[in-house]
Amino acid sequence: MQTKNTLKNQDLIDQFHRDGYIFLEKALTEPQLLAVNNQLLSWVDESKLHSESFGKIKDGRPRFDVDTKSHSADTPALRRITSPAEISDSCLDVVKDNSALDLVADIFGPNIKHWTNKLNLKLPSSGTEVKFHQDFPFEPHSNEDIMTVLFFLDDVTLENGPLEVVPGSHNGPLYSLWHDGVFTGAVGSEIELANKGETVSCTGRAGSACLMHSKLLHGSSSNRTKFPRSLYIVSYTAEDAIPLTENPLPSDLDGMIVRGIKTDTVRCSSYSVELPEYPKEVSFFGQQDKTKSSMM
Repeated sequence: MQTKNTLKNQDLIDQFHRDGYIFLEKALTEPQLLAVNNQLLSWVDESKLHSESFGKIKDGRPRFDVDTKSHSADTPALRRITSPAEISDSCLDVVKDNSALDLVADIFGPNIKHWTNKLNLKLPSSGTEVKFHQDFPFEPHSNEDIMTVLFFLDDVTLENGPLEVVPGSHNGPLYSLWHDGVFTGAVGSEIELANKGETVSCTGRAGSACLMHSKLLHGSSSNRTKFPRSLYIVSYTAEDAIPLTENPLPSDLDGMIVRGIKTDTVRCSSYSVELPEYPKEVSFFGQQDKTKSSMM
């Protein structure tokens, strides 16, 4: 049954099914945006005291991932914070309630659960970039109703490394992230080259969000400005989408119902995908660092 809210959002829902992504303004409230940014600033300051990745998540890997090639107290290169909602009330508040989540429930709902959350940072001079990939091969489920929501914590411009998506690619094939026996977390260079001319850059004001289907092909370049560009990335799934592999970012919040109810049912769709490698690295940036060596 369609609700009044669903009918109001129908154009956005139609766009999502066509393009595989939606841009949403004011996805966070001003208090939410301020609280998460203040928390993030304190973690960046803390990273200046460390020369390597630090902290610990559930499987023992570091929670705070720094790029050791460029990180220092003067030029911090903190690039990933895994499952910040486990240790921050402001991050947990966003996971549990935001305008983007309402739209996710309209598209995949009414029953929605949390899968993962992470902060991705592109600090000035850090050189952090994301090679083209699809999220779904990292997180295969019994069905494909999985949404990655990227909340803009800073204004995102063409110069500071915006998300670049290939519209409609969620309706295409699932590409391999394995190359010469190595799980690189990136599609082959020939796939990236073939799709590069079709990309759209997702830019907007802080507090906005991009909602992206897990099968959408995407990547991003490095931050070329003197200012930070940070994203809070939360993944949600339909409640009846059951994971087929271990969560690569294990957390006590995995499976938390954030909209609707728990039904204890499984819905399956038909597809074929290579299983991912459980990450040994601190984050998928470490996996993607293997791309060049595997293709030499």
